[in-house]
Amino acid sequence: MNIAIGSDHRGFALKNSLAKWLESRGYNVVDIGTEDPTSTDYPDYAFRVAELVSNGNAELGILICGTGIGMSMAANKVKGIRAAKVCSEKDAQMARRHNNANVLCFGADTGVDEALAQRMIATWMENEFEGGRHERRVEKITAFENKNEG
Repeated sequence: MNIAIGSDHRGFALKNSLAKWLESRGYNVVDIGTEDPTSTDYPDYAFRVAELVSNGNAELGILICGTGIGMSMAANKVKGIRAAKVCSEKDAQMARRHNNANVLCFGADTGVDEALAQRMIATWMENEFEGGRHERRVEKITAFENKNEG
């Protein structure tokens, strides 16, 4: 499975450790940057990861900035992306089970350390979309997105 990962300068160190962790678990990681802790703009990385997921070159995406808020806002501008900003394993579980999130976002400055980030990612990836009543809701989001494109 291809997993795209990106961060701005605030998430740089955490992104690097998580990319190595994911690779050790057998995933093909597409690291789109940033390449160093020099100040940079989070939308650049959010768009690149989201586009890889949207066009099918990655099955899932992970984005890290200071809070995770900016990354999720930017990623959700890309058609077909359902980015969720999470703070806990429960958030990650429900993002997958009820919202079919295909991009996970979190903040490196919000108490999310490497261990919690690993648990959230593992929980998100180990769960599956439940469908049912949740499918109807996700379909409404997709229909609105399609209606308003262009």
